Amino acid sequence: MLFLIHFEVTVPADTPAERKEQLRQGEHARAFEFIEAGAIRRIWRTVGTADTCCIWEAESLEELHTQVRSLPLYPYMKLSVTPLVEHPVTAAWKKEHGTMPAF
Repeated sequence: MLFLIHFEVTVPADTPAERKEQLRQGEHARAFEFIEAGAIRRIWRTVGTADTCCIWEAESLEELHTQVRSLPLYPYMKLSVTPLVEHPVTAAWKKEHGTMPAF
């Protein structure tokens, strides 16, 4: 199953700089693990913000829930999760041309 996820992260302003850096490094390391495992398919920054959006793949809602909750910044996140299904144009393209072009 594919999901479009929008992450809005708000770390409290009074969080010590070294703790913020630990969280950032931990978040990157965990995201790298999910990219290597094929869970995070694509990830972007929303222009003009520190927000993130990504395409995430998980076998189930429960798996997605477990994975997202394992992110170090999860306690500071506000999430919007949208399940995705294939668009009919994609199916038609694949039938006529094969694989969709890469990003």
